[in-house]
Amino acid sequence: MAKLDRQRLLGLLPYLGRDRKRLWATLVLLIPVAGAAAIQPLLVGQAISALRHEPVMPWLAGKAVSEQLRTLVLLLLAAVLVRLGLQGFQTFNVQAVGQRLTARIRNDLFSHAMALSLRFHDRTPVGKLLTRLTSDVDALAEVFGSGAVGVLADLVTLIVIAVTMISIEWRLGLLLMLSQIPVVFGILWLQSRYRKANYRVREELGQLNADLQENLQGLEVVQMFRREGVNSARFSRTTDSYRQAITGTILYDSSISAFIEWVALTAVAVVLGLGGSMVTEGLMGLGTLTTFILYSQRLFDPLRQLAERFTQIQGGLTAVERIGELLEQPIEIAELPENQKTAAAVRSGIERNSAGEVIFENVSFAYRADDPILQDLSFRINPGEHVALVGPTGSGKTTIIRLLCRLYEPQQGRILLDGIDIRQLPIPTLRQRLGVVLQDTFLFSGNVADNLRLDAPISTDELRQTCRDLGLGPLLQRLPDGLATELRERGGNLSSGERQLLSVARVAIRDPSVLVMDEATAFMDPSTEATLQRDLDRLLNQRTAIVIAHRLATVEAADRILVLKKGRVVEQGNHLQLRAAGGLYAQLAELQERGLAAL
Repeated sequence: MAKLDRQRLLGLLPYLGRDRKRLWATLVLLIPVAGAAAIQPLLVGQAISALRHEPVMPWLAGKAVSEQLRTLVLLLLAAVLVRLGLQGFQTFNVQAVGQRLTARIRNDLFSHAMALSLRFHDRTPVGKLLTRLTSDVDALAEVFGSGAVGVLADLVTLIVIAVTMISIEWRLGLLLMLSQIPVVFGILWLQSRYRKANYRVREELGQLNADLQENLQGLEVVQMFRREGVNSARFSRTTDSYRQAITGTILYDSSISAFIEWVALTAVAVVLGLGGSMVTEGLMGLGTLTTFILYSQRLFDPLRQLAERFTQIQGGLTAVERIGELLEQPIEIAELPENQKTAAAVRSGIERNSAGEVIFENVSFAYRADDPILQDLSFRINPGEHVALVGPTGSGKTTIIRLLCRLYEPQQGRILLDGIDIRQLPIPTLRQRLGVVLQDTFLFSGNVADNLRLDAPISTDELRQTCRDLGLGPLLQRLPDGLATELRERGGNLSSGERQLLSVARVAIRDPSVLVMDEATAFMDPSTEATLQRDLDRLLNQRTAIVIAHRLATVEAADRILVLKKGRVVEQGNHLQLRAAGGLYAQLAELQERGLAAL
């Protein structure tokens, strides 16, 4: 674990590369800050020695007591002001670098999460991802801003104080240094135990966020089915688990603080006992003893601060571990290196349009190893051909679309677009050529125009004309600000049919060569569907179309129908041919006509 921690911490160094000057300035200032802190007890001790007419430093000898005190007070004031000023500058630099660091990490985490395949997101709750992007990154910022550099400053302060003490009185100095040993071992002993407890805290927090996000998204169902009590009880159990996990870290956090205080008080008592006897015997002045008492308190300040930062540091290490786990997730859907792409594939990445031929060759796919969805599936869709996919639920219709769009990779076989393996096509080019209208339409918060454009470079006037051509004029007139109308989250201020109209429009804007429609008119009322049908016919004209539809009227219009069962094509042909064959399609069609089933 320690080796892996070091590797992950070293992996953060590139994020700090742009702030090298700030970091060096902060590190260079550690020594003068530590020196200003270490000199203060010495000046206080010299003042007491001057008052008692004990030996003082050579540069003070020969001066009157009043002049000695005045000089020492001015030096003490200067040391305090220098220390506070440099510490303020350090704190500002460290916090600024920490915020830049976390902003870069959060951006990379977001980009990486967006690049991960749907397979990863299917098994990872959204709330847990949000915890890593927010809480874990914030914990990393906290440990860097007030922990990492703070620990270095404490270590430098400890070394400076140790050297100063030993140079003044080596016996008491060595004794105080030996008292640090049990504290160090105590911290190391508690470290591994706190680390495990803190990891559990992060996991429980992720589960809490996941439960909260799921209940808020499903609020309508919760209220309609009166699940408030059941879901509240379940959330209460999650909250209780999180509380118990937090309680587990409190013991270690409080134990280390109490242990350090106990050792510090013991050390001060020993210094008083031995130092007092040395003063009595004339081996040491009272001013020197006062210096050592102050040093004994200052010596444990870095360890006290380390104890206070203990929770932050361990939380930061846990955050680094969890962030590293996410960043180490492999990108399954990735571009091939340029040297593995065929010349034809590279050229096709430059060309915007294609004929639209789609071929599946011996494709097998499973979401789980024990549950195959597609088995050795092969078919060919000619350019400009309209093909409908029909079959019972779970036969693999939607999976075919996901594989064609490279949202998943098949375990066996290959998929070709215009004779080129889609893995050899640049992903932006592939998805530019595919226009997909899904049954469940997702709209982003923002205005209507932004949701239609997405990444398409189109002016507002062109966008408005395209909407009129697609029959969206009446819809835009109903909206208070037309294309500038702000949409709530997921388009909550639109009806399902209106959201579907916008989803069809944003596909048409991209002028794809292959149009994929998964029950595109499922949520439309007959009037809205009739309005859109003419525009769909224009959109489908001279384009390859793959349609998943349960309505018989939509299926009848297809040039060819592929009937799927358990991931295989069991029948194919047009509507009349399949009805005459009396197979699975004929059975499904007959049941639908009787209102008993959907294709």
